[in-house]
Amino acid sequence: MAKNKKKVSDNTIALNKKSRHDYFIEERFEAGLVLEGWEVKSMRAGRVQMAESYVVIKDGEAFWFNGHISPLQTASTHIKPDPSRTRKLLLHAREIDHLIGAVERKGYTLVPTALYWKHGRAKLEVGLAKGKKQHDKRATQRDRDWSRDKQRLMKENR
Repeated sequence: MAKNKKKVSDNTIALNKKSRHDYFIEERFEAGLVLEGWEVKSMRAGRVQMAESYVVIKDGEAFWFNGHISPLQTASTHIKPDPSRTRKLLLHAREIDHLIGAVERKGYTLVPTALYWKHGRAKLEVGLAKGKKQHDKRATQRDRDWSRDKQRLMKENR
């Protein structure tokens, strides 16, 4: 049901790095996407941006808003592609119930964190997250800088 480990490989289409900067991600869920043919072709070409996107649960269904998939010029002539249309997410009813409870009662936010291929199908990783305050962001940056400096010092001492 929930995934806690992050796998980044050559199957990754797009990452939302800003989500890790702005939120504490506590749980991760893997959701399928309802896509059109031109969207799959564009994803295979890597023409996806998910920086300002978000996930909303409405009427017991999950939707991915504001995810931008740029259409290819060679896609098709008989359709009018909408790059930032709302896409439905495919989750189990049990997972949706869990997410509804967390968002409505506990004040969590649903954030898309990664888009990747799994067995030939596009999957969106959705994180159940709490927002970071400004001092939390500074502390995270300070820790990241210290670990980088520590690695540099260890490398110099060899």
